[in-house]
Amino acid sequence: AGGGLVFWHPKGAIIRHILEDSWKQTHLQRGYDLLYTPHVAKADLWKISGHIDFYKENMYNQMDVEDEPYQLRPMNCPYHILVYKRKLQSYRDLPIRVAELGTVYRYELSGALHGLFRVRGFTQDDAHIFCLEDQIKDEIRGVLDLTEEILGQFGFRNYEVNLSTRPEKSVGSDDIWEKATIALKDALDDKGWGYTVDEGGGAFYGPKIDLKIEDALGRKWQCSTVQVDFNLPERFDITYVDSHTEKKRPIMIHRAILGSLERFFGILIENYAGDFPLWLAPTQARILPVTNNELQYCNEVASELKSRGIRAEVCHGERLPKLIRNAETQKVPLMAVVGPKEVEARTLTIRALDLLLHIHRTAPTGAPPTKLSDGGPTILCRTAITTLYSSQEQKPNILHCT
Repeated sequence: AGGGLVFWHPKGAIIRHILEDSWKQTHLQRGYDLLYTPHVAKADLWKISGHIDFYKENMYNQMDVEDEPYQLRPMNCPYHILVYKRKLQSYRDLPIRVAELGTVYRYELSGALHGLFRVRGFTQDDAHIFCLEDQIKDEIRGVLDLTEEILGQFGFRNYEVNLSTRPEKSVGSDDIWEKATIALKDALDDKGWGYTVDEGGGAFYGPKIDLKIEDALGRKWQCSTVQVDFNLPERFDITYVDSHTEKKRPIMIHRAILGSLERFFGILIENYAGDFPLWLAPTQARILPVTNNELQYCNEVASELKSRGIRAEVCHGERLPKLIRNAETQKVPLMAVVGPKEVEARTLTIRALDLLLHIHRTAPTGAPPTKLSDGGPTILCRTAITTLYSSQEQKPNILHCT
């Protein structure tokens, strides 16, 4: 189909779905409004934003649509500004936070392409905050807290943080640059994160914070960024009405936490070496019948698990040792071997991380057994799942039955 274009196959697509769903829920809880915007727009939009003047070498050629030039989007920012401009905003409305998992397209030379880490079409976890000058610090601190929360779900807790300040060529007054830079420093200090100052390393439109995460092997990956922007609000002439009914210019903050989903997925594969934690694993449980005589019961169990949101599958047609070996090689977190005894007693023997848990109808003290259907097998209980989670990074309450 073309270099640098990513195909998400079924198991990868499941992980992407989990990432996106978790990301959306977290942002809604944190006061963001979710957006979906077009993949193309008239070229005039990119002239206003300055991308055609400053970023053209990374953009694809324009296409002609009914004698008007259209452009594949290289960024999401102008679209979010258009959403802001849909009505006259008051200072009482600010801050306004909008977020989108937006797919963008950037031209890269074929020699620069590198797996999932450098591609030509990718989805950013993009968000923009429109706020007052005196809200910058609190909004930046909120972004840092959200970054820590989301990255912490994947076990990333060691960061390298850089604060980049005003370069020689820039837009905006000395006063606003100073206020924004101080706000970023104060937010980092309040957070208690150590950081390195990159003097003159900021973007021409504002100062920024860049964050690198450290994986299980100590390698560092650029992921999150928070940038203050004085340029686009001016170019698009966005305003709000202050308490004196005068029109003022809001501050715009760009931020991404995962960076791009494709690149972050590549980082996860490297970090976990394919051994994903239980809540992220594309297949959470694999049920293995000893013979075809147990197949009906295995299918019944798999159906019940799926009805509870557990990603389960039945594998058969090979000798049992090979089925077990395949599950281990494919790093399936939970395995259940089903023989005549399990069918008769309507139980499962759960194998997880070299630990065998035999879960009977009588659950551990204090935790009533979980019956997935009347007369059906007792498969999982909250205590057992807590045990299975104990040695893994986890997202709480992802896998349990009630």
